[in-house]
Amino acid sequence: MKTNSLGLDVKKTEVLAAELNILLANFQVYYQNLRGLHWNIRGKRFFDLHVKFEELYNDSQLKIDLIAERILTLGGRPLHTFEDYIKNNKLFVGKDVSKDEEAVGLIVSSLAQLLKIERVILQQSDEASDEGTNSMMSDFIKEQEKTIWMMKAWLEEEI
Repeated sequence: MKTNSLGLDVKKTEVLAAELNILLANFQVYYQNLRGLHWNIRGKRFFDLHVKFEELYNDSQLKIDLIAERILTLGGRPLHTFEDYIKNNKLFVGKDVSKDEEAVGLIVSSLAQLLKIERVILQQSDEASDEGTNSMMSDFIKEQEKTIWMMKAWLEEEI
């Protein structure tokens, strides 16, 4: 087994970097969805949701940077074009969403899809003994599960 300077299996880190790029692409779409929701939300809940969507897109922007830097740390190259983002996207792209429940529903479905990608990476990073990626995925998963719970509570839906 050939290892890199981090002591990780080179082949496994290449796979991880590729999976992280899929996550990066999907986070970029999620981020842009959140920007659109922030800009286009209307109605009596505007003030609360406008602020919440800004909080979420700022958090996503930080996560995007963490993902890209992790890809670089593993020896990969982060995707950075809209073409690559769309090609690797698994999320619904929300266009002109202005209704509160539709907007929150889009966030829930996006986070649920991101969780699926992250759980694959979590399993692969565990098998590769890549604690750095594993820890990052665990943190993302924990936060996003809580956000889904809160959004579902707001929608008055069961988890």
